[in-house]
Amino acid sequence: MNQLTYQAFPVQTYDKIRYGDTDRQGHVNNATLATFLETGRVEILYGVEHPVLAANCSFVVASLKVDYLKEITWPGTVEIGTGVIRVGSSSIHFYQQIFQNDICVSKAWTVSVQVLNRTGKSNPLSETARQTLQNWILP
Repeated sequence: MNQLTYQAFPVQTYDKIRYGDTDRQGHVNNATLATFLETGRVEILYGVEHPVLAANCSFVVASLKVDYLKEITWPGTVEIGTGVIRVGSSSIHFYQQIFQNDICVSKAWTVSVQVLNRTGKSNPLSETARQTLQNWILP
């Protein structure tokens, strides 16, 4: 997927960069980006206004690929753009970008799978969830 502007994403949110997110060189640690990406996905997966999650289920990350384009520095915030690129039977494929000061600093592709809490096995998305997810499909 080509790099997008922040405004091109159907879901836009932000996160505050904490001092504890930095490494010894003063840059945000690469592992922290997974938390920033989660902030964006949660807007869709657990949104109160447009529920996607079925009862007695959770979403788990099955795959995460991150391209690190630029360093992120403290202090400040990051903006997280999130969109859906594919909906499977029990999975949702996301494309996200993280921005700092209007510059894209990373791109990510994540697959989240809905699982039954008691078994940990995948559970199909409801038709309502599938329809709701269409609101966030990227072109």
